[in-house]
Amino acid sequence: MALIPFDDRDGTIWLNGELLPWRDAKTHTLSHGLHYASLVFEGERVYSGSIFKGREHTERLRNSCHIMDFDIPLSDDEVDAAKMAVVEANGITDGYVRAFCWRGSEMMAVSAQNTSTHVAIAAWEWPSYFDPETKMQGITLDVADWKRPSPESAPVHAKAAGLYMICTLSKHAAEKKGFTDALMLDYRGYIAEATGANIFFVDDEGTLHTPIADCFLDGITRRTVMQLAESLQMKVVQRHLTLDDVAGMKECFLTGTAAEVTPVSKIGDASFTPGEISRQLVDGYEDLVRGRISL
Repeated sequence: MALIPFDDRDGTIWLNGELLPWRDAKTHTLSHGLHYASLVFEGERVYSGSIFKGREHTERLRNSCHIMDFDIPLSDDEVDAAKMAVVEANGITDGYVRAFCWRGSEMMAVSAQNTSTHVAIAAWEWPSYFDPETKMQGITLDVADWKRPSPESAPVHAKAAGLYMICTLSKHAAEKKGFTDALMLDYRGYIAEATGANIFFVDDEGTLHTPIADCFLDGITRRTVMQLAESLQMKVVQRHLTLDDVAGMKECFLTGTAAEVTPVSKIGDASFTPGEISRQLVDGYEDLVRGRISL
């Protein structure tokens, strides 16, 4: 299937207070956000016309801005209203919302004290991130060469564009080897996350184990799935994990706004069997986002 480029589509994008035709939503090539990665963003899902946990995403977007030393020139209510305006203008029932903020073009140097902050929001129809036909069979992960940096080396708790450079490189390398995605370790050698999703493991007793989010993003979906698991009487343990620790685990799955809950069948040479725990959480998360259950 031919790719539809994201700069040449029908639809509407919100840019700095205006709803513009999709192709007219542009910024200058000499933007600080483009040249120095001073850009933060959120990925959000629309289910049945509503944005799931939209306010939490707005709050995290603002926090990412603060970590990057700028701010959104809008209130949270205004951001939420703009997101819904974009969803409605594009007629999205089930899809994806991308809200993002970046420094403008007033200064083209490392220092950017006097740049303006730009805000844009786009939305498009988007089905499951991974092929639903093969989802419960589990995806495969390579072990990436790149490591998640120390909090002393990068703004690791911001959802910032620059932090995804090593994710792109890791995913490309994994795909070239025939894997779906890559598992990233952190600077200490502990398991961190996949390139765009958090990770969980299930042991023989049905206990969930997930890495401590001390040098990578504590995902909104991650927290939601932990709440969901606990509501299903599953025990959840957050701890440092190594590849040796998880070699004997029975199940593994990823969580993220795009990935939702996606089982994993292989990490390098280690194999997992997507089973009842993964299925309960896949189905439970679907029920939750569709409003059929609540936490």
